[in-house]
Amino acid sequence: QVQLVESGGGLVQTGGSLRLSCAVSGRTVTNGRMGWFRQAPGKERELVAHITSVGSTYYEDSVKDRFTISRDNAKNTVYLQMNNLKPEDTAVYYCAARSSRTSIKYDYWGQGTQVTVSS
Repeated sequence: QVQLVESGGGLVQTGGSLRLSCAVSGRTVTNGRMGWFRQAPGKERELVAHITSVGSTYYEDSVKDRFTISRDNAKNTVYLQMNNLKPEDTAVYYCAARSSRTSIKYDYWGQGTQVTVSS
């Protein structure tokens, strides 16, 4: 059974930093794409960043140069380092995983962690 457990959210002031962690069990972090999504109140869930099996990364335009996705294979954990946070980054952040390297959709989701950026 695959489980994703996020941690690291919280309240931070504009310009501050947070690091989100996603501890994975039941699969390895390199066996398929892993992503971070977020959902703000009244808005649709959106992809923030992903990292592929071979380590290629993608970032949504609004977070480029501020957020960094990475993974620690030994700890089987994926991270999202968020710097220079802005109020518009406020959302529930979700970790997600595809079931395999050939899967085209995200099959597993964490429970989410709240990030609140005060102005």
